[in-house]
Amino acid sequence: MDDGRPIFLQLADQIADDIVTGRYVEDAPVPSTNEFAAFYRINPATANKAVGVLVDRAVLYKKRGIGMFVAPGARDLLVAERRENFAHRYLEPMLSEARLLGISPAELTRMIAQEEGPR
Repeated sequence: MDDGRPIFLQLADQIADDIVTGRYVEDAPVPSTNEFAAFYRINPATANKAVGVLVDRAVLYKKRGIGMFVAPGARDLLVAERRENFAHRYLEPMLSEARLLGISPAELTRMIAQEEGPR
């Protein structure tokens, strides 16, 4: 876990990924900050900061004395955020590179279809 961004943001993104993929479902508990810290071999304060980011975004909520849980609607919220950012994060750089390489929109569409393969 080191892509150059602060560790707490990487961990927050990993937890969010786990919610999107269904590893953690709505109203289900997530590991404690101490469990995250031990698993990733990071400082518990860093793990706590990651969880705090997700609490601030209404992705996780705390049940006093019990732990942290996935908020109702968290997966839908995360998917909506990712869909909103998809074009900026992935399509714009791809289209820019395609233009640079002289790849036409039709050719790019064919390339995508070929990569996707039969379903």
